[in-house]
Amino acid sequence: MDARDRGATVIADRVVAKIAAQAAREAVGVPEGGVPPRAAVVVRHDAARVRISLELDYPSDIGARCGAVRRRVAERVSALAGMAVPEVLVLVEHLHSPHSRDTAPGSPR
Repeated sequence: MDARDRGATVIADRVVAKIAAQAAREAVGVPEGGVPPRAAVVVRHDAARVRISLELDYPSDIGARCGAVRRRVAERVSALAGMAVPEVLVLVEHLHSPHSRDTAPGSPR
């Protein structure tokens, strides 16, 4: 029997999003007091377009860290879900500085 006649495997967008979020976490970690990376994914055929929202420590090389996220997400989604990843959009939503961690919310500065 031909492989096309046996059926197809469908991987839900939310599963690919979990893979992508975990890959981003592996690439940059989670800043102290920060929120883990979140992912949104659109899957069309065998390709996934990924949007990652994350927080980074400050100061850091933002461009290099975003590049690391793009590479890791593309590698892991490709390896685990068997999908091409033509686009990984990285949104840096917040920067965590040592000063902001030392000062509790609402306390005088």
